[in-house]
Amino acid sequence: MFEEGVRPLFPLHAIIDAETAARAGWPAVDLAKAVLDGGARMLQVRVKAASGAEFLDTASPIVALAHQTDSLAIVNDRADIAALSGADGVHVGQDDLPPALVRKIIGDRAIVGLSTHTVPQLIAACDTPVTYVAIGPVFATGTKATGYEPLGLDAVRAAAAIARARAMPLVAIGGITLDNARSVIDAGAASVAVIGDLLNTGDPRARVRAYLSALA
Repeated sequence: MFEEGVRPLFPLHAIIDAETAARAGWPAVDLAKAVLDGGARMLQVRVKAASGAEFLDTASPIVALAHQTDSLAIVNDRADIAALSGADGVHVGQDDLPPALVRKIIGDRAIVGLSTHTVPQLIAACDTPVTYVAIGPVFATGTKATGYEPLGLDAVRAAAAIARARAMPLVAIGGITLDNARSVIDAGAASVAVIGDLLNTGDPRARVRAYLSALA
C-alpha cells in the first residue's frame, strides 16, 4: 500500500475506464498494459456499469500489472474493491463514502483522492483525510457526466492556490487532451487525469509517451 505521508505527484493520472476502452475495442487489462508500457506510473481503474464481482475481476489483474512495474493503481468509487484487489487506494466522488469512512476500509497508508467541482467543495476536501484533491471538469467532456459546467484554467489557478496553501496536491480532470495538458500543469495542477484522449490515436502506448514528454 502507499506509505502514509508520501503523495502521488506523477504528472499523468491515467484513468482506465472500462466502458471507454470497450468502445475503442480495447479490453481494460490490455489498455492498462499498454499505458504502463508507455511509462504511466499512476492508474485509476473505473468500472461504472458492472457488478461488484465484475469490477473486482477487472481491477485485480490491472493492479497486479501496475505493481509489476512499481506503479500505483487505485480504483474509482469502491473502497471494498480497492481492499480486495490489493490496490494502492481509491478515488471517490462527492456522493460516495466520505474519506474518513473510506480510510476505515483501506487504512491510513492508502491513497485517497476526492473529486471536487467548486471552491467550497475544494476547501472542505482539504480538511478531510485525503492524499490529493481533484478539480473538474476543466474543459468540456463527454466521458464523465458531472452535472457541472467546464471550469476553465482560471478556476484551476484559483484551486491550485488554495490547495498549495494546504500542502495538498491538485489533480485536474475533464476534457484533458495532449494539446491542452501542459496549460493545465502550468496553471498549477500537479497532475492531469486523462480518460478518452489516451485512446485518441489508437496507440495508447505512444500517446502516454507523448503526454510524458509534454508534461516533463
